[in-house]
Amino acid sequence: MATVINLEEIKSILKNIDIIAAMEEGFIQYSNGNTVVPPVGELLFEKPKGDAHIKYGYIKNDDYYVIKVASGFYDNVKLGIASSQGLMLLFDQKTGVPKAILLDEGHLTDIRTAAAGALAARYFAPKKIKAIGIIGTGIQAKLQLQYLQKHTPCSSIWIWGRNKENVKKFVQELGTDFNIQIAESPSEIAKNCNLIVTTTPSEIALLKAEDIQVGTHITAVGSDTEHKQELESELLKKADIVIADSIPQSKSRGEIYKAVSDGKISENTVIELGTAVQDLKLQRTSEDQITIVDLTGVAVQDIMITKAVYNGYLKNK
Repeated sequence: MATVINLEEIKSILKNIDIIAAMEEGFIQYSNGNTVVPPVGELLFEKPKGDAHIKYGYIKNDDYYVIKVASGFYDNVKLGIASSQGLMLLFDQKTGVPKAILLDEGHLTDIRTAAAGALAARYFAPKKIKAIGIIGTGIQAKLQLQYLQKHTPCSSIWIWGRNKENVKKFVQELGTDFNIQIAESPSEIAKNCNLIVTTTPSEIALLKAEDIQVGTHITAVGSDTEHKQELESELLKKADIVIADSIPQSKSRGEIYKAVSDGKISENTVIELGTAVQDLKLQRTSEDQITIVDLTGVAVQDIMITKAVYNGYLKNK
């Protein structure tokens, strides 16, 4: 019978796992062609607004394969429910026998996404970070900020969100560990920060090319369907380095998809994250470069974090 691991136990196990290192290994395996990751399954909802993603795959010659279902329903906050929901299913790769059901309620998706953001900043953010800008006020915004502190620490923070009440609540949740400024617009974030993370489900570009300073790094997290967009396509044209977590996925979703569709960049100029982390020449080489990492979310991340939690569970038995 498959082991059922609930959210509280998952959170306890995560304390002893280096998730950023796991993400790096996963992206390398992916870009080196050592994984089988089919196209994303997707359900889009209108009433209420939401989406569900089915991501699945395996690392070749590994012990397991993983199927993940994760959703985002953005009106859940009105019901007192987290917008992220979901679960992970772990199977024996040799027999197909179910080994574990991780009832993570979307938490593992949130954590692996934040860890990927920290990994992106580790290789592409400028060495001297004057301020971190966070666009969005949800759980992912908070986790991105927390995980950034592991490799690119900075206590000067600028926050922008559409809903002022949500912004105030978000600032209160962050406590006194940061020096926080509330921006009136995304452009104000751009004018004051050289490390920016976008975490919204916006379908209209929030950051404009004309607002971005020389030397800025942007990690775009929110645009994970063909309809979402947080960065103006002209901004990707302006960037010196454009990174995709998955080049195949960037052909149908995310900021790169929009910029290519708009004729602003060519697919040939995009570098895959797992390739870039292995080659210094493909990483930031100057403090003046503008860099963008487009994170659409790849199944290999789910594979890595699910395996890590399950192995941690076995150690604790």
